[in-house]
Amino acid sequence: MRNNSELSSSVESSRFCNGASNDVVSFNTSATVVACDAEKVPVTPEWWMSKYLPSYSAARMFKFSNPNSYNWANNLLAGLAILFYGYDQGVMSQVNLNEDYLKLMGIYPTTGNSRNLAALGGIVSVYYGGSLIGALLGGSIADRSGRITAIILGVIISIIGAIFQASAMNITWMCCARVVTGLGVGAIDAVIPVWSSEVSSHQARGSFLAIEFFLNISGLSLAYWIEIFASMNHNQVMAWRTPLALQVVFLLAILALVPFFPESPRWLAKAGRVSEARTVLQATRKDGVEAELSAIVRSVMLDQEHAENNSYLRMLFPRTKSQRQLRWRVVLSVWLQIMQELVGIGVITHFLLPALAISLTSYVAIDLIQGAGFSQGEAKLLAGFNNLSYMFSVLFAVFTLDRFGRRSTMVWGAAGMALLLLIGGILDKYAQAGGPNQWAYGAGVVAMTFLYTGTFGATWLVTPWLYPTELFPTYVRAKGGAWSVVGWSIGNGIVTMITPFLFQAIGYGVLLLLFSLNIFVIPFIIFMYPETSGRPLEQIDDFFSNATSWNVFTASKQIREQGFTNHQWTRKYHGGIEQSNTLSMTQISRDVDAERHGWANKLRRRASDAGLM
Repeated sequence: MRNNSELSSSVESSRFCNGASNDVVSFNTSATVVACDAEKVPVTPEWWMSKYLPSYSAARMFKFSNPNSYNWANNLLAGLAILFYGYDQGVMSQVNLNEDYLKLMGIYPTTGNSRNLAALGGIVSVYYGGSLIGALLGGSIADRSGRITAIILGVIISIIGAIFQASAMNITWMCCARVVTGLGVGAIDAVIPVWSSEVSSHQARGSFLAIEFFLNISGLSLAYWIEIFASMNHNQVMAWRTPLALQVVFLLAILALVPFFPESPRWLAKAGRVSEARTVLQATRKDGVEAELSAIVRSVMLDQEHAENNSYLRMLFPRTKSQRQLRWRVVLSVWLQIMQELVGIGVITHFLLPALAISLTSYVAIDLIQGAGFSQGEAKLLAGFNNLSYMFSVLFAVFTLDRFGRRSTMVWGAAGMALLLLIGGILDKYAQAGGPNQWAYGAGVVAMTFLYTGTFGATWLVTPWLYPTELFPTYVRAKGGAWSVVGWSIGNGIVTMITPFLFQAIGYGVLLLLFSLNIFVIPFIIFMYPETSGRPLEQIDDFFSNATSWNVFTASKQIREQGFTNHQWTRKYHGGIEQSNTLSMTQISRDVDAERHGWANKLRRRASDAGLM
């Protein structure tokens, strides 16, 4: 039952939309425009499966007096989910070293036995097959029934997988449990970053996601240290089963909290529930609610014209121009995740840290450190402290991602990691040769490893997960997140199979190989990837709709020629929700002045235009 003010507002909105606005004495124009647009948004028919699935309810939503508090709560929930994600991947690093576990699986010993080593890699790799399928299913469910529903289902499946892992009695049992866990985690991975970016303010998406991934590495580090202490237990059965069982604790906490959090306002608007979308925005925004809601509604109405594009098949094998634009975004997302693996974090740190493209078990990292002249005990402690320094390095991304942008963060990060890997590879060559200076060279290798993982955490850890959530339009954003996880699964699945053999075959040469791969990825970032920092999610479509070239510099020129002010897609955007299609004469004058200066200023200008300064 609506009160008189609500009824009056509805009547006025209807009269305004029907052209009778002259009779309205005092009415909020922005709100009226949104109301008019909202009337045009059809209510999406409910998916037949939705009535059997857990769902979001506005009546259950937590109430906070301060939008900042709500944003922190939303992102801490997302962080808890991603903390589990890190724990889940890190937990196997020491399990793979437990003799009781290896004997029970029938793969002991692994040293010098290629069959057992391959089987160990297989147990790890089947997880990624599950995560790939889980991401695709989770993305589809998130678009049909909502982000909250998809997250809840992912958590329930992960609980089942975790219980199966902790009770595994043979290799077949464990492989099946790993696949089931991968299904759940894949769904969580695909949806959580999308949900987080959609409920967060467009000015703070990078910072909030960086905080979440700080918690992710906290989960990894927690898993490692729990297993270090568990390994001291004389009962070696409990030493590997207990850490696996502890996964359930995180999942139960997430399952208890998720139903009380808001649904994505963009999905609610897409489903025709515009008033609920407004409620969520009012709870999570300080101001500009009506302007943002208006942009969301207009975006939803535009998206509905391309409803036939909302399928994985058409995103990969397009028939129309709009479908080709989606394939463009899919390629960027998948390739960025694969490049994250190519820069080498998995090979340097842990066999089993896929959530962040860290996918090489600690026993390889430990072997690397042992080869540099340290005992096994010292190697384990150093690997553990490396995880801690890695965790705190992610805090730098909180301050850099939104301030400096995505492109410059990745380019300078890859350049720094390349230098560290080159130095580390050279030092490791001499460390493995033995001699009186072996310990000194080994200390240098460890230092380079610490600096490398710290640089990765500050630059490349978060961006490949944040970027896909910004690229895709609302109606396929969850599916876009799923494609990102597909790229992550492909990269990690391949690396987990070949890395143990690489270390045995070429030793220190692995670090030099990774040096060249870091140099290899830099041109792709500079020339293929548009800058999304600071831009409202609804504005990203301008780039893909008005450009035809995959070269971001050429694409920016094409957009500029069409009269867009916000045409510099190589640099961070400093505008707001509203945008103008009128070319700025100030910008033209500034570009002409730059051409009159010397070569040094021109070089600096070019670097600035490329988003590198």
